[in-house]
Amino acid sequence: MADITVQMLEPNQIRSVFPLIRQVVPTLDLPGWMRFARPLVNPRRAELGGIVVAQRPPRPFPTGLFCYRQQRDLTHGKVLIAEHFVALDLLHPDAVLAALLAELDALGKRFGCNAVRSVLHGSAPDIAGRLTAAGHRPEAALMLKPMQSPPRRAVARRHPPREVA
Repeated sequence: MADITVQMLEPNQIRSVFPLIRQVVPTLDLPGWMRFARPLVNPRRAELGGIVVAQRPPRPFPTGLFCYRQQRDLTHGKVLIAEHFVALDLLHPDAVLAALLAELDALGKRFGCNAVRSVLHGSAPDIAGRLTAAGHRPEAALMLKPMQSPPRRAVARRHPPREVA
């Protein structure tokens, strides 16, 4: 098995993981990724949310990642939510994903969470299988209804126009 290092994404690495995140969100553009990622890479706010990356030294670029945040849950209390899993490694993708999942469990314990909830977008059968093997179980069905942008309204005038005599 390959040596994998797992760490929090640093601000200067945001651009370097853009090709990875595009594997799970193919329609994402670089400015959109930058807007999403910048607030998550603040080390002082790591307990609230962040991005975890996996890397195989001596290779310079990460080969896997997931994004996380915390949320209060009515049933479980403090829950760590992870999504946008990606593990791209030609030789050892399972090792990369295993390292990410181990770090996910460690984060949940470190932050005092009562549960870890993993959200898989689209079709990710390989990741779903690994999550199941790591003890994750289906909890609920997640459904999405895209909302269209509301139509633009004309600016309403506060006072009717005055007639000039």
